[in-house]
Amino acid sequence: MLKSMLSRRNAMLGAAALLTGIALAQPAAAVTPEEIKARGKLIVGIQGDNPPWGFVTSAGKQDGFDADMGALYAKELGVEVEFVPLEVNNRIPALTSGRVDVLFATMAMLPDRAKAVQFSQPYNANAIVLIGPKNKSIKTNDDMANMTISVAKGAAQDTQVTKNAPASATIRRFDGDAASVQALVSGQAEALGGNIFYMDRVEKARPGEFENKLEFQKLYNGACTRLGEKELNASINTFIDKIKGNGELKKIYDKWMKVPVPEFPANLEGIPFAAK
Repeated sequence: MLKSMLSRRNAMLGAAALLTGIALAQPAAAVTPEEIKARGKLIVGIQGDNPPWGFVTSAGKQDGFDADMGALYAKELGVEVEFVPLEVNNRIPALTSGRVDVLFATMAMLPDRAKAVQFSQPYNANAIVLIGPKNKSIKTNDDMANMTISVAKGAAQDTQVTKNAPASATIRRFDGDAASVQALVSGQAEALGGNIFYMDRVEKARPGEFENKLEFQKLYNGACTRLGEKELNASINTFIDKIKGNGELKKIYDKWMKVPVPEFPANLEGIPFAAK
C-alpha cells in the first residue's frame, strides 16, 4: 500500500513538474503601448558592451546610439525608460520571455531572426567586415586561410566568418563583442569579424596597426518586439517615421555614427516590417 501511495505521489509530482515546464516555456503575453503607459516605464533590451551602439559609462549610465533611440521612444510614449544590458546570445530570449518590452540592441535584420521576433522598419545601416593587420594582404576569402579569427558568438559576424572563411581558418567564438575585440588587440587572434564601427575601438587600443579588410554583408538594424504585437510594432514604426522626418534620427547619427543618415529599403526579403 505504501509503495502504491508513493507511486501515485511521484506521478503527481512528475505531472506538476511537466505542467510547470510547459508554463515556463510559453512565450510572454503581448504588451501594448497603452499598457506600457499605464505602467509608466518602458523596459528596453540593449547591448551593454558594444560602443557606439550601447555601452555603460564609468558613471554607470547606459549610453550610445541605441540608448538614445530607446530613450527617445520612451519619451514619445511619455514614460520613463529602464535599460537591461544584454549579451549577443541573450537578446532574443530576453524579449520572448518578457524580460524586456523591446530590443534596441544592434539587431541585424535577418530572415532567420524574423521567424522568432517582429522587426520594425530599419533605423540604422551597418556592414559585417573582417578587420586584420595592415601589413597582411587579405583581399579575398582565401586569404583567411590558416588564420585565427575572433568573433562574438552567435552574432551576424560569427555567421559570415563561418560561411566565408576557408576550412583551415580557426574561428574563436567569444561571449560578446568586447571579448572578441580584446582577443584581437591582445594577440589571441590575428583578425576579427565585426562591423564597420569596431575599428574605432581597435584603433584606440592598437593605433595604426589594423584596418577593415573584407566586407561580407550589408545589414540594417531594426527594433524588435514579440511576434503578434501589432500595436507595439505599429507604434514603433510610426515613431521611426517621425524621427526620420523631424531630424531627430539625424541628430543621433551625427552624435554617434558621424556619417549621413542612409537611404533605407522599403522592404527586405523574408523580413516583414509590420506585424500580422
